[in-house]
Amino acid sequence: MENKIADIKERLKKELAEIKTSRLLYELKVKYVIGKTGEIPSLMKELGKASKEDRPKLGQIINGLKDWANQTIAEREAYIAEMEKKARYEAETIDITRPSKRTKTGTLHPVTIVKNQLVDIFAGMGFSVVETREIEDDFHNFTALNTPEEHPARDKQDTFYINDDLMLRTHTSPGQIHSLKTLKPPFKVLVPGRVYRSDDDATHSPMFHQMEGLAIDEKITMCDLQGMLDVLVKKMFSSSAKTRFRPSFFPFTEPSVEVDVSCFECGGKGCKLCKGTGWIEILGGGIVNRKVLENCGVDPEKYTGFAFGLGLDRIAMLKNGINNIHVLYEDDARALGQFKD
Repeated sequence: MENKIADIKERLKKELAEIKTSRLLYELKVKYVIGKTGEIPSLMKELGKASKEDRPKLGQIINGLKDWANQTIAEREAYIAEMEKKARYEAETIDITRPSKRTKTGTLHPVTIVKNQLVDIFAGMGFSVVETREIEDDFHNFTALNTPEEHPARDKQDTFYINDDLMLRTHTSPGQIHSLKTLKPPFKVLVPGRVYRSDDDATHSPMFHQMEGLAIDEKITMCDLQGMLDVLVKKMFSSSAKTRFRPSFFPFTEPSVEVDVSCFECGGKGCKLCKGTGWIEILGGGIVNRKVLENCGVDPEKYTGFAFGLGLDRIAMLKNGINNIHVLYEDDARALGQFKD
């Protein structure tokens, strides 16, 4: 037994001197002291083979070995902990004399830039900004806007439904309904925000941005809409920009129009941007449908109004020469950093 103890001491000293990390030290402690099959616990199991007279003496010797081993390991443990702390401090040391890293100045997102520009322009014409919810019910998103039950926009392949009545809004037009039901005419509001449709290609994204405009007053006509849009395109695109109305159809406006702006790249002569036509489609609008006013409790005999909706992403793409909408949402700082207000 004494020879075994001497051998264990010798091996433990030798191995302990080579230990450099806390992890290896713990493994050594398991091997010799705390493991169920460790060197010292195994000696305790052999006491049963010794005579009754020798057991007390051998027990004292083994316990002494255990105490010595724990003390020796603890001393090495304190040394290694100090060395590891010193190494960590050295690794974390900062040389304050080194030149600092150059940080890049961030920029606003191109969609945010366009939104801010439009808000400034419309604010100058008396519009106020209204934020509405992105999860809408069927009444605000479709029914109140005079959208028929069989309209394709209601299909599940086009709209993200949460349940039979709730959905992610497909346009910012529900802002018309919220405004008509809560504000007293006359008023003029802008409703910018994210909208969602099940569509994804180079010019469409499942999530994109729109801005709805609504003006309600007595005796509003299509001439008021065109006059307002003429001011918009001149301030947004070019002082020589012009607008053109083309007949169209939307359930919530009657009459309805698609609105084009003369190409701000070629001045209307025809180029790649306008596909040789001299015109670029920018938004849709019209006179608010009587049924929409009635659905919101507004007297259509007394009040009329115009509404329009435009895609902020589309305007940002046109102004910055972007041909793929995904550039706006890939979070590539190299691309987004090129756009300045």
